This record gives sequence, C-alpha cells and structure tokens, in this order.
Amino acid sequence: MLVDCESEMADEEEAAHLERIFKRFDTNGDGKISSTELGEALKTLGSVSPEEVQRMMAKLDTDGDGFISFQEYMDFCNANKGLMRDVAKLL
Repeated sequence: MLVDCESEMADEEEAAHLERIFKRFDTNGDGKISSTELGEALKTLGSVSPEEVQRMMAKLDTDGDGFISFQEYMDFCNANKGLMRDVAKLL
C-alpha cells in the first residue's frame, strides 16, 4: 500500500513536471504548441534543422491540425519516458 502511494506521488510529480515543460514550449500560452514554438524549444536543446522540426511535428501532431495539444504531448511523453527524462535534464 505504501509503495502504491509513493508510486502515485512520483507519477503526479512527473506529470506536473511534464506540464511545466509543455507550458515552457507553449510560449504564447494558447494551450498548444505550434511548429514555430517547437522549433524554438528544440533549438534550446541543440542545433535542429527545419526538416527535423517538421518530422517531430508530424510524429507528435497525431490529429493533423498543425499543433501539438497537451494530450498529444502527454501521449508522446508516456510512450517515450526515457527520452523525456533526458530532455527534462537539459531544461
């Protein structure tokens, strides 16, 4: 039971941290990440070409509306936890 509570708290802390990262990428605060915002965010992690930004956008924007919603972002984070931990360390 105690282990379940600790795990749940860790999950809540991780979700809060991922939400902070999303908000940091969403520079205009509209609740979604545009390709421009994604490109700017990725530049902070190193040199990124426009083609790489578009590939990443296509991977994350699963509904094809041209933006990454919070749900799309969280789905990607949950499917790529190791990668997101590495990204979080850089931010």
